[in-house]
Amino acid sequence: MLTKLLTPRLPCHTINQMVNNPARLSAVFAALADPTRRRILARLYGSGEEPVSDLAKPFRISSPAISRHLRVLESARLIDRRRRGRLHLIRARAAGLKPAQDWIAQVSAAWTFSFDKLERLLRDQQSKESK
Repeated sequence: MLTKLLTPRLPCHTINQMVNNPARLSAVFAALADPTRRRILARLYGSGEEPVSDLAKPFRISSPAISRHLRVLESARLIDRRRRGRLHLIRARAAGLKPAQDWIAQVSAAWTFSFDKLERLLRDQQSKESK
């Protein structure tokens, strides 16, 4: 009974991009799951564009490992790579985080709605019991 009261009775149409493209959202969260990749992104957001060699310096991992991390970030569309001669330049894509931000906002709104509805339900229940 409580589930029925907390669940909105709205028609369910799947027009949400996150539901229609779960692989994209999963790729973003999978890329963000690794602390090294999060540090790479944080560094890129702070500095703009950096060569791969400069980006790899603060990390105590091999060049192939950095390349694998960058490939994961690139496939999740969190970074862009361009070449200038032999130099590979990497920069963060702010739009790459949008699917995760949208999903978090949507889930947060649903939780808030459910908690607000639960609070109203409990208040109504308490007022009925006090009568």
